Amino acid sequence: MIIRQLFERESSTYTYLLGDEASREAVLIDPVDTELDLYLRLLSELDLRLVAALDTHVHADHITALGALRERTACTTMVGFAGEVDCASEGLEEGKIIRVGGIAIDVLYTPGHTDDSFCFLVQDGATRYLFSGDTLLIRGTGRTDFQNGDPAQLYASLHRKLLLLPDDTWVYPAHDYKGWTVSTIGEEKRTNPRLEPATEAAFIELMNNLDLPNPKMMDVAVPANRACGRQAEGRG
Repeated sequence: MIIRQLFERESSTYTYLLGDEASREAVLIDPVDTELDLYLRLLSELDLRLVAALDTHVHADHITALGALRERTACTTMVGFAGEVDCASEGLEEGKIIRVGGIAIDVLYTPGHTDDSFCFLVQDGATRYLFSGDTLLIRGTGRTDFQNGDPAQLYASLHRKLLLLPDDTWVYPAHDYKGWTVSTIGEEKRTNPRLEPATEAAFIELMNNLDLPNPKMMDVAVPANRACGRQAEGRG
């Protein structure tokens, strides 16, 4: 499997390109609109055909490239629940398998950061890759104070789903603000301060008292991303 991690500096967003070497089919996870030309160039250089573009959730800190990618490549776009973002080709749901050539992407529903948060799990031979969105970050987690976020749901998504994956599962988050690029489930269990609270109640108290400022693009990004990145037309 071909895998590339791309970084958009303004919002500290990671986008992931996965490609199947046999079929030359590819998928982009969490693409950013300002990086569209970079994605198209990389796909061409690697001789890959984009067949799907996925968002882990409706982002609040950048505008998605889902709509622009579908216009330019005719790829299938997926985000949120069926009908929630009606410009997308399809919605997501727990247990859905997205196939890109020989790559099988297992969709995990992981609410908490937002009510439409999903993670994507890929197994390549004996190696597992978790594209964890904002649900699990490196030495952190997503916040829970907007877009129907819920700390109790985030606790359940972490402790009753993601942290049950094998310790050697690679963790690739949607953002990082300190220069980290990749971790593992086992490493996060040992070192992530957001996972230290011993009880669900303690975790909820921690999350409810973070007192973080809203993302600066939130008022623009959320409605635009519900329209697949189209700020005016409302369609992607």
